[in-house]
Amino acid sequence: MVHSVTSASRTPTEVQSATASQKSPQEKPTSTPSTNAAAVVISNAGRAALEEATETRDQTAKEARSGDRQAQKLLAKRAAAA
Repeated sequence: MVHSVTSASRTPTEVQSATASQKSPQEKPTSTPSTNAAAVVISNAGRAALEEATETRDQTAKEARSGDRQAQKLLAKRAAAA
């Protein structure tokens, strides 16, 4: 649909509508798998929390024997729950 411009005074909405309808298909973003991929960065604190959450009972016991307070508290908590 083609519209002719007969007046120099157009409202901003009319200008936006006219501009939006005249965009070519080449200006549309294309989506490819490589551009849709998100990068995930895990902080050091997050990495440490993940390691603590996934360690085995043997590893926790070993750390508790070597003086790790968090491991000692976890062992005490497990013993109280048992």
